[in-house]
Amino acid sequence: MTGSGRLGLVRDRDDHGQARCVIALDAMGGDHGPGAVVPAALNYLKRHPQVVLILVGDEARIRSHLSGKGLPERLQVRHTTQEVGMDEPPSKALRNKKDSSMRVAIDLVKGGEADACVSAGNTGALMATARFVLKTLPHIDRPAICTAVPSLRGHTHVLDLGANVDCTAEHLFQFAVMGSELVAVVDGIERPKVALLNIGQEEIKGNEQVKQAHELLSRSQLNYVGYVEGDGIYLEDIDVIVTDGFVGNVALKSSEGVAKYIARMLKAHFNRNWLTRLSGLVALPVLKGFRRATDPRRYNGASLLGLRGIVVKSHGGADALAFEHAIAIAEQEVEASIPQRIGDQVGRHLAQAHYRESA
Repeated sequence: MTGSGRLGLVRDRDDHGQARCVIALDAMGGDHGPGAVVPAALNYLKRHPQVVLILVGDEARIRSHLSGKGLPERLQVRHTTQEVGMDEPPSKALRNKKDSSMRVAIDLVKGGEADACVSAGNTGALMATARFVLKTLPHIDRPAICTAVPSLRGHTHVLDLGANVDCTAEHLFQFAVMGSELVAVVDGIERPKVALLNIGQEEIKGNEQVKQAHELLSRSQLNYVGYVEGDGIYLEDIDVIVTDGFVGNVALKSSEGVAKYIARMLKAHFNRNWLTRLSGLVALPVLKGFRRATDPRRYNGASLLGLRGIVVKSHGGADALAFEHAIAIAEQEVEASIPQRIGDQVGRHLAQAHYRESA
């Protein structure tokens, strides 16, 4: 297992002599704080004997959610005196909250005490703090937020989802390489299909930034398949969809709204009278399958790609089940050495694309 800054560090090992994966959890972040993070950690440890979790935050509040049983094996607490508010300005959190649960969890990754960090806290503060503490990888100008969304073929990874409102063509190219490397590892796809989100599939459509990114990607050795429209996120056979953070965030939030609208409309129509309620009982297995397939909790966990360390952003409203999925993503990225893979590949792909341009 590899990580950032771990040379010479003595790590806890399992019964087979393998170094355990250590993940720091921001226990105070999100709408539910330790009320969601602590049960998620306890449940996760039951099924993953190779993992050690560090709960970072107010120790008294954390222990109050342990039912007086004390700390189980492979669970640690790192006490902090501050926390970052969900609507707190990133600059204020970065400047004044050096002992916040978010900052200390990221510091643990920087110092080599943890392999990854998971937080449901303030997205802007998390990105700013992670970028300041961990720094970006070589050839990466800006980190990007990437997550999987459900689609007809299973799921599709989309980035950026809000970290970068304004992007250049080279930024989009870097996002494409990072997303492709992530999917190659986590989904086991040798050459992931990469597409650019656009207002049409014709080459004449799109702004200059998207058109220039299209040219860069066309010259690269990525498995670039061209433009895709918004509905293609859910309908097309594509593994990675690239866009700037403004468009990506709007697309994600719009999709979440549509999913909630459909769920509420179905519930309202099935509850109209005794006949519709009876039909709802008949359709219950189908409805449960649909709800499970589209349950956002099972897709929770967005990767902050491009950093010299692993940071996963959980949804602020995540419950214990959702937070468990975010922990799983962090572990997966640790085992796959995602930062190292991205660092190795971005420079190579950029050089090849520019070489083809000059040839």
